[in-house]
Amino acid sequence: MIQHVAIEVREQDVEACVRFWALLGFGRVEPPAALAARSAWVQAGGTQVHLLFADEPVVPPEGHVAVVAGDYDATLDALREAGFSPDPRRQYWGSPRAFVRCPAGHRVEVMAFAPPADDGLEGAPAGAGEA
Repeated sequence: MIQHVAIEVREQDVEACVRFWALLGFGRVEPPAALAARSAWVQAGGTQVHLLFADEPVVPPEGHVAVVAGDYDATLDALREAGFSPDPRRQYWGSPRAFVRCPAGHRVEVMAFAPPADDGLEGAPAGAGEA
């Protein structure tokens, strides 16, 4: 399970990014005191996105974070009402999905539901999936 991802943002973009992530169901949480001066965190369930302050953030052109929206249509409507432009994409596994850019420029994929999991761990390294 992935517990968090970290993306670089300009410090002046943090509040806009926090508002963006709120549209996707993430609420702001306080990072540990030692990290608070250099990051802001948002969380939904057990998953966090760490917004790392950077003077010159690296924004991968194709790399992205993917989120499953609780109510896909309402989420896209909220994004549009906030001035974002979700771009609907092909439904490879039957799920409606769209890409949108956060205020810092990172690509975020919004899905109605995730692709089916392959619980067989085929091709996984020895020991993968063991407790």
